[in-house]
Amino acid sequence: MTVRLLLDEHYSEAIAEALRAPGHDAIAVVTHPDLRGASDPDVYRWAAAAGRRIVTENIKDFRPLLLDAIAADAAIAPLLLVHPRRYPRGQGDRTAAITRVLDA
Repeated sequence: MTVRLLLDEHYSEAIAEALRAPGHDAIAVVTHPDLRGASDPDVYRWAAAAGRRIVTENIKDFRPLLLDAIAADAAIAPLLLVHPRRYPRGQGDRTAAITRVLDA
């Protein structure tokens, strides 16, 4: 079973490309015309409707959306949370590190 990933806006298309190379189904919000600049609730609803798991470090905003969807018995978009202190922006090769973890 292939996990379909949607990389939240703070992840680059380079990560999605690196994940697609070995065969993962990954797209990045930053390059998707319907999602670029969209609100978190809109991104969540889109991911749920598309059957995608959201890769994000934004637990504060996405967790309530997931819990609301579960409570409403609506379509859900599971979350794959990436800790921002473990993979800080602007330090080292963040793209390679996140890609390795998601590939595994």
